[in-house]
Amino acid sequence: MSNTDRSAIRQPGLTELLPPLTEHEALVEANRCLYCYDAPCTHACPTHIDIPRFIKKIATGNLPGSARTILEANLLGATCARVCPVQELCEGACVLGAEHKPIMIGRLQRYAMDYAYSRNVPMFHAAAKTGMKIAVIGAGPAGLSCAGELAKLGHSATLFEKRPLGGGLSTYGIIVLREPVDIALAEVEMICRFGVELKTGVEIGRDVSFSALRSNYDAIFLSVGLGATPALGIPGEEYCIDGLEYIEQSKIDRDKLQVGRQVIVIGAGNTAIDCATIAKRMGAERVTMVYRRTEQEMTAYPHEYEFIKKEGVEFRFLTQPVKIVADAGNVAGLECVRTELGSVDLSGRPSPRLVPGSEFVIPADQIVKAIGQEKPSLAASLGIETQRGFIKVDDDYQTSMPGVYAGGDCIRSAGAASTVMAVEDGKLAAGAIHRRLTAAAVPAGVL
Repeated sequence: MSNTDRSAIRQPGLTELLPPLTEHEALVEANRCLYCYDAPCTHACPTHIDIPRFIKKIATGNLPGSARTILEANLLGATCARVCPVQELCEGACVLGAEHKPIMIGRLQRYAMDYAYSRNVPMFHAAAKTGMKIAVIGAGPAGLSCAGELAKLGHSATLFEKRPLGGGLSTYGIIVLREPVDIALAEVEMICRFGVELKTGVEIGRDVSFSALRSNYDAIFLSVGLGATPALGIPGEEYCIDGLEYIEQSKIDRDKLQVGRQVIVIGAGNTAIDCATIAKRMGAERVTMVYRRTEQEMTAYPHEYEFIKKEGVEFRFLTQPVKIVADAGNVAGLECVRTELGSVDLSGRPSPRLVPGSEFVIPADQIVKAIGQEKPSLAASLGIETQRGFIKVDDDYQTSMPGVYAGGDCIRSAGAASTVMAVEDGKLAAGAIHRRLTAAAVPAGVL
């Protein structure tokens, strides 16, 4: 994809929310840092970037060194600078946050990474070739991280991606306000420059068999993410729009994106907030988010909730959709029932209970569902052990199938999933694979 094509993907109402720091702004901000010893911000970063070090390099004008410091810990530093919940992680741990304003760590990281990408600054040289081959299934953040780290160590890594473009949710599922498509694709290209081979449009089980991969590669890493949005199980659901498809159209297929006048988004996670943002910024007169619990049980980050309220989006809490109302094939509204909270369920949150006789209809001409994603289906078809539907791995990210590893959202059976955690999974799994392959020479196909 050319730079011209990439710039055409950007949408007028959905350009990147925060502008890049100017040189002056970056220097002033970098010089506010206390460069803490044993810095809390570094401990709070899932990939353990040496944050005081990269900020100090910005302050001294060594931007290539700053970018290299970031990439040594996190090969997707440009993405994570934009999409990480820094308020909950590094910036939330900043010692200046108690009585002053925390350092803008995310924006400084973006400043350093943008410098490196805009000038094609070379960062790493791969080690001597080991002759070992690893297949990485899925070119999302975990897969890219794993493949890149393996390539740096001298191994031959091949990424198999079923979509036309690499990047996973960074390319297809993160709203442009946080990450434009060209940033995600630039990182994919950077990983490929390490010598990683990317094969797009290749689906395991359809275009190549898993058994063939096991025969031809020394190890396999699964970074397959999660599945489609689950069904609501209500009448008229066929009129719903999938939230992930809604976001994808806003990034990739702008000509296909249709936004209603009165839009309802079902769900209260970060994806639901992204969908509501798209609708509001692309011209919807009224956007309403419907959630069956209260704001205390929302899975969206607090700062995202505050952001969407300022966008003018309405909320209907303690509201359970029961039917999509249609008139002559067109959406007319969402029939709902009020709920009340009961005992704690398996999710660890109070379970919603329907209030009899409380039915009502919210008028709408477009309904988007963003209620999470289904568990990965590949594990079951391969006979790999799962935990609560997610792929089960040991401390080295190895699955129940010897020589087959996994990371990213597909293993996140507990805790919140995020891009930065997927990147760390890929990095740690690459280290485990490297140790296994170099500890003993394992012939290709013997897993």
